[in-house]
Amino acid sequence: MWSSLNEWLWQDRFWLPPNYTWADLEDRDGLVYAHPQDLLAALPLALALVALRFTFERLVGLPLSRWLGVQNQARRPVEPNATLEKYFLLEGWKPDRPRIAVLATQCGLTLRQTQRWFRRRRNQDRPCLTKKFCEASWRFLFYLCSFIGGLSVLHHESWLWRPAMCWENYPNQPLKPALYCWYLLELSFYISLLITLPFDIRRKACKMFNYTHRRRVCNTLFLLFSVVFFYTRLVLFPTQILYTTYYESIANSGPFFGYYFFNTLLAILQLLHVFWSCLILRMIRSFVKKGQMEKDIRSDAEESASSEEEEHPQLKNGAAQGPQAAPTDGPRSRAAGRLANGHTVAS
Repeated sequence: MWSSLNEWLWQDRFWLPPNYTWADLEDRDGLVYAHPQDLLAALPLALALVALRFTFERLVGLPLSRWLGVQNQARRPVEPNATLEKYFLLEGWKPDRPRIAVLATQCGLTLRQTQRWFRRRRNQDRPCLTKKFCEASWRFLFYLCSFIGGLSVLHHESWLWRPAMCWENYPNQPLKPALYCWYLLELSFYISLLITLPFDIRRKACKMFNYTHRRRVCNTLFLLFSVVFFYTRLVLFPTQILYTTYYESIANSGPFFGYYFFNTLLAILQLLHVFWSCLILRMIRSFVKKGQMEKDIRSDAEESASSEEEEHPQLKNGAAQGPQAAPTDGPRSRAAGRLANGHTVAS
């Protein structure tokens, strides 16, 4: 079954221009060509990168974070509560206001105590700053090494400076050992990211200086990054890469499945570039107006008591709901009163 699937997947008409077959790309006369089975070599290397990453984070990233002064915020543990824990795990980590009132009634707590429990429980599941720093430092190291290695491997290639040269004698192009190793390393790295995806932080900007609270350095690097991003993604990518893959790639041959497949992926990538550029522009506009960078919408920052009150301002109305004031009518009566004032329980 596996051999049949493999044979169907790598049909000549899928991945090669018309009138070419994989037999035309067999190694001969000391020349080495790319083969589909070469992709399998990326799997063991990806596992090795995963092991290297965890070793780096523990032995290098963690001590480096301490040396740079990255400190985790103090987190107060939540008191065990089976009812609230069950709701947190099964129903949602951020209940609406009417549901908080009902849960407070069921647990015999005040509204403020219930709200505080959920806030602390959410913070408990959020990654600490040192973990964010370690993951960001690993990516920074790999991207830096990949960039330097890519320049050393590609700088003398004519098609790096003239993309149209990519299609000279295509696909009859021998594979150079240095290019093979570099592309294999890149593929293995992104496979390793897929392996660790369930355990990684959902947002991955390289924000090491932000975690060390060096705001001026962070803002300067962000503005520099923005200029480079806009030029490479909105100017060079569509005018050089997309142009040559859409038009120049089929100048001497007809289109085939691989042409449509890869160009569709590149078009989707360009749409993402536009979307990310809009987010960057919004952050720059905030920086110009307020003098400080807007919070990254992908960040998973810890909540404080002030943010809690901003979200539910009506919960702090009245002295009886203060953290140390005891209500005269009891938590159950106050919760019932809230429900009577136009609130309904969400199903």
